[in-house]
Amino acid sequence: MSLAVANQYAKALMETVARPGARLSPEAALTQLETFAATLAETPELRGVMLSPAVSREVKRRALGRVGDLLGLDPLLRNFLNVIATRRRVSLIPLITAGFRAQIDERNGVVRAQVSAARPLNPEQQDELASALGRVTGKQVLCEYTVDPSLVGGLSVKIGSTVYDGSVQGQLEGLRRRLASSVH
Repeated sequence: MSLAVANQYAKALMETVARPGARLSPEAALTQLETFAATLAETPELRGVMLSPAVSREVKRRALGRVGDLLGLDPLLRNFLNVIATRRRVSLIPLITAGFRAQIDERNGVVRAQVSAARPLNPEQQDELASALGRVTGKQVLCEYTVDPSLVGGLSVKIGSTVYDGSVQGQLEGLRRRLASSVH
């Protein structure tokens, strides 16, 4: 349920900043939202004020104003954050930020991939993989790489809910399942 609510807020922000003549671009709004989210995560005092039901809306509004001044947040984004605080949805800011980033990616024809490899890939391999994934998806693919020695060899790629498993571990697991099912 919280993901659905967060996505509604992200969509509302996108509709506001994507309107013709909007002063704040979607990319600038994302940068400011990410900055605020990081500040909220890294500042226990701010988090305490913003998440506490015992703190009045007025105190939260003033705190947001001071933080907005320090971070140079656009008035539109400050208003958005005030609405979130008033409706007691501050805990959803990480999900709202992720949802907003996904909407920008979708508008720009970009998908994100999580790539796990047994060993680090060199830049040429990374470029070749991103190009191959782009051909498969028909979109520009931005890859995030991690090293997972448990894969033994090869790599595994996750794009959304789709997993492409080219790891030795994945191949061995598939072989084990096929052998187990042929025995029964």
